[in-house]
Amino acid sequence: MLVIEVTNVDFSLRHFLLPLMRGLAGRGHAVIGVSADGPLLDDVRAEGFRVVALPLARTLSPRAQLRAFLALYRLFRAEKPDLVHAHMPISGLLARLAARAAGVPRVAYTCHGFLFNQPAPWPRRAASLAMEWLAGRLTDIFLTVSAEEAADARRLLIHPNPVAVGNGRDPADFHPDLQARAAIRRELGTPCGRVVVTAVSRLVRHKGYPELLAAMRGVDAELWVVGERLPSDHGEDLEPHFAAAGLGSRLRRLGYRTDVAAILAASDMFVLPSHFEGLPMSIIEAMLCGLPVVATAIRGPREQVVDGLTGLLVPPASVAPLEAALRRLAADRALREAMGRAGLARALERYCESRVVSLTCEAIGCG
Repeated sequence: MLVIEVTNVDFSLRHFLLPLMRGLAGRGHAVIGVSADGPLLDDVRAEGFRVVALPLARTLSPRAQLRAFLALYRLFRAEKPDLVHAHMPISGLLARLAARAAGVPRVAYTCHGFLFNQPAPWPRRAASLAMEWLAGRLTDIFLTVSAEEAADARRLLIHPNPVAVGNGRDPADFHPDLQARAAIRRELGTPCGRVVVTAVSRLVRHKGYPELLAAMRGVDAELWVVGERLPSDHGEDLEPHFAAAGLGSRLRRLGYRTDVAAILAASDMFVLPSHFEGLPMSIIEAMLCGLPVVATAIRGPREQVVDGLTGLLVPPASVAPLEAALRRLAADRALREAMGRAGLARALERYCESRVVSLTCEAIGCG
């Protein structure tokens, strides 16, 4: 079977879809990856996968989206795939439209978070819901990473049979590692006993960085920030917030790293104060590394984090509760370690990459 996996940008293809592509190839299927061009596509090609870069754009420009649709349509007509599996809202809609127009026999979609669940003005949310409802009519197999959003898809009549397959990471890559902890702390000049709070995400407003930077002023710990702003990201520039954070040497901006597992192993707790998520990979990575997690009580994180057992949940877009949760964990090593152990056990049970890949392959008929 020939499967074409379509997503928006190279970051998504490299970090979210590559494990699935490996799983499909390991089951004997031919796989083509599709996204906008970018340097991270080289990592996927280096594993022997064919990757096609198309002019997919994270924009509402009709001209740009027509260009992307036509490129997808031509590709599907030329390759004649048995299945197109689309991801992300805009690229997912275009890929499903193009697949139907090109006569692809089966069309699948994985929702990594509904835009209508984002905090936004109601006209934008209504338009997003209408888009999802229409796109659902084009979809044979409808998957979500979050159980709550599978329930949303069913309740809002987006699709009659959504399947929550989850997200996962490989415990061989993400795990507690004392050697990595010592090496990273030597590299960064952080003493062994210094408490480190780590955040891993794109540098965009909805990840909650203004609240996090404000909360960290009252926390006796270092903050390591791993990630960058993608060229296609929109919205507020966060640089003024970082410049005004007032954390001095306690703030370490590490940028894009390929050794995230080692960074997490060198940390003491993980934080993700997002306003909106699907089912964040970063929380799974942190849990597999044995870290307690402080996150917001929103769709996705509240499925992953058991409040008071594997971490602490706080309201979104609020500084004081976030500061209190971080201060509580920073001051109590025994509590951090107990929550970290519980989180690791939960991640091994629910969020192993091999399990999620198997569920997804079975759901799309490629088991």
